[in-house]
Amino acid sequence: MPLAEPHDDRSSPEEPVVGVPGAGEEAATVEPEPTLPEPVRQRIVALTAAVLPGLPGDEVPVPLRRVAKFAPNRRARLGAPVIAAQLAADPLFRQRVSARVLADAGDLGAAVVEGTAPAAADPVEVAALAYLARPLGWRELIEASGEAVRAEADSAVVAELVREAEQRATRAEHDRAVARVEAEKLRDELARVREELGQLREEARQLARTLRETQARERKATEMLATERGRAARAAADADAELRRARARLAEAEAAAGVARASAKEARSVDDARLWLLLETIGQAAVGLRRELALDPVDALPADFVADAFADQPGAAPAGAATRARDTDDPARLDQLLALPRAHLVVDGYNVTKRGFGEMSLEQQRKRLITGLGGIAAQTGDEVTVVFDGAERIHGLPPAPRGVRVLFSRKGETADELIRRLVRAEPAGRPVVVVSSDREVADGVRRHGAYPLGADSLLRRLARS
Repeated sequence: MPLAEPHDDRSSPEEPVVGVPGAGEEAATVEPEPTLPEPVRQRIVALTAAVLPGLPGDEVPVPLRRVAKFAPNRRARLGAPVIAAQLAADPLFRQRVSARVLADAGDLGAAVVEGTAPAAADPVEVAALAYLARPLGWRELIEASGEAVRAEADSAVVAELVREAEQRATRAEHDRAVARVEAEKLRDELARVREELGQLREEARQLARTLRETQARERKATEMLATERGRAARAAADADAELRRARARLAEAEAAAGVARASAKEARSVDDARLWLLLETIGQAAVGLRRELALDPVDALPADFVADAFADQPGAAPAGAATRARDTDDPARLDQLLALPRAHLVVDGYNVTKRGFGEMSLEQQRKRLITGLGGIAAQTGDEVTVVFDGAERIHGLPPAPRGVRVLFSRKGETADELIRRLVRAEPAGRPVVVVSSDREVADGVRRHGAYPLGADSLLRRLARS
């Protein structure tokens, strides 16, 4: 649709208007921009932003050239203030925009240019087109659109108020129904509380009656307690008298016991004299018997004969795993046995070292055990023999400490067998102590009268020294 070119008036500038078919151009005095409803303003900006990229570059005002490059969804949102200001200040730009917008609007745009608007048309759209095209009576169209917009807003407000009133009425009806239900519940609860109150009153009466009976029984019990206390006081007095009599009898018994101890001491002195005389007689008899049998002191002990007959010295090899068992591991028991006269301590070497310090090499194990046994031999003066499994010669073996005999079993034989031979070689009655955690060794030597002890007893004894 052709747009009227703007023209100047010598007395006052005129605002360009769109030419209406069949009507001439009429001059209008410039009036201030009307106040647009917000929906109309937003629609005008949206229509302008939509056609802005389609305008030639030289027809787009300088402030809007950057806005024209925005994305469609950002153009109307971010460029709204600049677009609105340019439409109000630049009539030529507004005519160029209205030409494109009216062309896109079709019949509705033609009707707006003619100054009329279909009754079914959107008043916001009509007002936006009228603002851009500005035909005769465009302000009235905008005002009518504003009235329609305000009427729709008022209608929406009224509808919202009606809806809220209906909702409040519905909630009030619901609240009344809930209140009725609650009232029914409260009435039922009141009836139940009254019933419980009656039961509580009856229980209170029963409790009061029970309390009176309890108080009566308490008074009776108090009287009985006073009576029993009197009896107890009399019994305590009788007990004190009996205690005094018992103490007197105890003093008499202690005096008699002192006399008896003195008599026993005298009798023990006589027995000690008799025992000394008997031992002296036995000792002299033993000396006479040794002289009669012509027994000279010997340099070799029974264990030395077993070592010469059945063992090759030296020879060693790692021992195989044996079944473990302990008779006792108490080092105090070992001390008691070593305190016996002429005791002989026989030690299963590797059985002890692998249990106590198996992380060392075999050479270090042997050296540590032999050194510890040398200390025991020096402290007790007993005969000590340590037996190791072995089948090969060992060169450079350090000398054994004084009082310690070191034996290695020969090839084809175990240290257990050599230990049993040593025990069998000892005379009956001599205390022989065998240290080994091997159950077979312990059972074998026990049958021949020896005392078996676990390896831990010796290890603790060595750690203590």
